[in-house]
Amino acid sequence: MTENRISPGPAASSAFQYGMIAGAVLGLTSVGLLYRSGHLTPAVIGYVLLALFPTYLVIVATLLSKWLGYDRDGTSLRPVYRDRTE
Repeated sequence: MTENRISPGPAASSAFQYGMIAGAVLGLTSVGLLYRSGHLTPAVIGYVLLALFPTYLVIVATLLSKWLGYDRDGTSLRPVYRDRTE
């Protein structure tokens, strides 16, 4: 049984871009507010921004891609063959 999959359009691409910007602003604002309230020291902020923030952005991108229909499963893969005459 074949399943027709509609690829996401330009609206989904724009929504992904705005979602990533909003996620980054939300994350950086949260770090700033935690620093301002005294819960984070400058050393911890360095760790958060260098180690945890990129991981947070990957999670945001994963959730957005799933929600907007960019996710693919094993059935959408096609075999790739190299021409042996080259």
